[in-house]
Amino acid sequence: MKRRLIMSMLTGTLLVVGTLFGTVPARAVDVPAEFGTDWHDPVTAAPAVGKPAGKSCRVTLVRAAFRDFTPYRGTYTPPTGCGTRWSKVVLRLDGKVKGRQYDRLGYLHVGGVEVLRTSTPEPSPDGIAWSVEKDVTRYSDTFRGARDVEMLIGNVVDDMYTGVIDVEVTLTFYAGRPTAAPDRAHGLAEGAPDRARGHGEGVPDRVLTLGEGGTVTTPRNSERVVAEVYATGSGGGCEEFWYLTVPDSAPYSCQADGGPYREVDISVDGQLAGTAAPFPHVWTGGWSNPFLWYVIPGPRAFDVRPIEYDLTPFAGLLNDGRPHRVEVTVAGVPEGQSGWSAPVNVLVWQDAGRAHVTGKLTAHRAGTLVNSSTYTPGSTERVDTEGAYGLTVAGYVDTSHGRVTTTVTRALATTSTHRWTDGEDMDRLDGRWSDDESVTVDDGRSPSRTTRTHRTYTMNGVTTVGADARLRSEMTLGDRAAVTESAGGRRVGWSRLDDTYTGDATYTTGVPREERHAVGTTRERYRLHGSDGCHDRTVTTVQGVLTQDRVRC
Repeated sequence: MKRRLIMSMLTGTLLVVGTLFGTVPARAVDVPAEFGTDWHDPVTAAPAVGKPAGKSCRVTLVRAAFRDFTPYRGTYTPPTGCGTRWSKVVLRLDGKVKGRQYDRLGYLHVGGVEVLRTSTPEPSPDGIAWSVEKDVTRYSDTFRGARDVEMLIGNVVDDMYTGVIDVEVTLTFYAGRPTAAPDRAHGLAEGAPDRARGHGEGVPDRVLTLGEGGTVTTPRNSERVVAEVYATGSGGGCEEFWYLTVPDSAPYSCQADGGPYREVDISVDGQLAGTAAPFPHVWTGGWSNPFLWYVIPGPRAFDVRPIEYDLTPFAGLLNDGRPHRVEVTVAGVPEGQSGWSAPVNVLVWQDAGRAHVTGKLTAHRAGTLVNSSTYTPGSTERVDTEGAYGLTVAGYVDTSHGRVTTTVTRALATTSTHRWTDGEDMDRLDGRWSDDESVTVDDGRSPSRTTRTHRTYTMNGVTTVGADARLRSEMTLGDRAAVTESAGGRRVGWSRLDDTYTGDATYTTGVPREERHAVGTTRERYRLHGSDGCHDRTVTTVQGVLTQDRVRC
């Protein structure tokens, strides 16, 4: 417990570092002995969305105050004065809330297309403000016409939970045509579908949603098809903490027949078309300790990124002009149990030189599922889990510029060890999820192009409650991706993403808010290096005070 004692004595003056190329001096800040009634507004170390120079136009999508589960509904009208082709479109959400409130999940739909999935910070009694920016250029097709707008951040306001969530959402359009894939440096790290790949390049021509019966009808000249799924375990039940669930045989508060293994699968007309590892989101009330997240949220908490599936091998099937059923399922969820949300957008690139693009699915190889959870009883209960799965699909399309073959391979692996004591006064998880993807495109004329993405998500956390009712949570979260693009076996692009959060916070349970005597130190370092640039920023807080904001490149 030595670390906790040191933390509790962190009072007085610390230095906040704001170094940019070594030009900004450090400055002194006062750090209280414990959390008070106000703290720094939420910050993250992630890079800002790059914005092009030149003319821009702004449209307000939403102004709303969320008090309950009534959606905001309005109408979007395209901007005037910036044309109908844009070099970039940037969404910005500005929010504020004060008093007492839980973390809440929210979505924003424009014309039925999900353009943002988000969660909210928990407020201080004096109030906080925060913002989220997102490059939404890929949804340009949606923004070219008048559309219905729907947004919901489900909330409860009563005598105890007083926080009304006020938000404003805007879109800023930058005139001109995109000259490269939007936000390429960040997109390459995520394996984004709008990276240049030699065919179906740049921004999608169409953005579709699922219709009645979960079906989609693609244009008959589609040459590339990508589905994106905003998958979140949510709703306040155990699936919000799916990574902590245990087999029914183990004495723990969250049980699931097969343990904690989850995978997010997408099918076309009942045939498995893609598989992926879900990201282990931790919202801002997670692990029973909101003091971990008051200033620095966990990775992806405010900007939930969609899982992306390259469905181009199925384009020949989809291009027959008929509706096809697209379904998302989460393997591992107990039968009949809800708790996951998985809305789907379908992005389509069309062949301008052909009215009907034909093709065929040529390969479909699914691996053998490995899902083993072993329960070991004892004074410290233990569940060890191993999981793995893989899928390879391939197909071709006959386009106006020749036959193009796409091969997609994805391999998933999970390992976790969950330990806890009687009453769950000690609860520990060490988990690792990997998601390896390879997409190879061969047009028969130029060298084949391959994009390999190795994603790794890690969670190492422990919560303990002592005899003095002091609850302590220590947490490290990792969001990592290594991407390599090659042509003819020669590397032509690369990036490495490492977003690491660490936190340690302690408070007294079972007492009024003002008697919790909470202390906490949190830190995030977000590193993104690659052929398109560099970003390396670290932010640190102590008792809610920002003590470090350092940029290294």
